[in-house]
Amino acid sequence: MFEDLAKVGRYLGQAARLMVGVPDYDNYVQHMRITHPDQEAMTYEEFFRERQQARYGSGKGSCC
Repeated sequence: MFEDLAKVGRYLGQAARLMVGVPDYDNYVQHMRITHPDQEAMTYEEFFRERQQARYGSGKGSCC
């Protein structure tokens, strides 16, 4: 029963992070291991910065 609660907690945490735009680093690392084993995964800091850049842009555009 506690394992099920822990699993639900992980899913809820992942869903909450995705709703506010914070991508899941653990899924990224797993994807890199499985799909691109010859490439090294970004660190959490690199990953977070890259995702922010992808979401919000470079800041070089016009602003209101």
